[in-house]
Amino acid sequence: MKNHFAALSLTGLIGLAPHALAASADKLTVKGLITPLACTPSLSNSGLVEFGKIPRRDLNVDKRTRLRDQTLDFSIQCSAPGRFALRMRDDREGSAIVNSQIYYGLNYDGSGNKIGLYSLNFNPENTVVDDLSQVFRTDSTTGGVAWSTSNNRPIPIAARSYLGFTDRAGSNAGPIAIRHLTSRVIVETVIAPTSELDLSTDVQIDGSATLEIVYL
Repeated sequence: MKNHFAALSLTGLIGLAPHALAASADKLTVKGLITPLACTPSLSNSGLVEFGKIPRRDLNVDKRTRLRDQTLDFSIQCSAPGRFALRMRDDREGSAIVNSQIYYGLNYDGSGNKIGLYSLNFNPENTVVDDLSQVFRTDSTTGGVAWSTSNNRPIPIAARSYLGFTDRAGSNAGPIAIRHLTSRVIVETVIAPTSELDLSTDVQIDGSATLEIVYL
């Protein structure tokens, strides 16, 4: 069960087997879990990162340009303590200039060239969870079946991995139940070389992603 919300948008302007039948009949089983838990995530400034108008002269011709990092306050408020994780879905899928689950696209220019990429970075050191003295992050690339060893190193929120939170370092037990979480996330943005863009007209930076809470 997931709670979806439009989490992040970046704006600005430059001047993606055959199945054999083994039997004649089979059994259908439908399972699920209805939970009273409800978590509400939010980002400051409604998740909007606005770079304004970026002059062409401020961008590199033959190499990528990293724009100034932006920070957003991030919080999750749950109706009761519960186990959950985060992942992010790119609403501009396929437009990032690097093919990786931690990078998200900024859409295309008028000639179909990829404008750039961005990432949303989480730091346990900037995070407060309930009454815990310290928070550690753990992630799963198996849909929550197995979890990485928890630590306090920063990590980008990924599209095909779960990001969870725990109160113990060195644990593989996965996320703990949480009711309130507050943090500050960093948006890192990179623009393609201007030699790879069509700048005969203004280019609209148009990144958009959806942050998902996955209940565990």
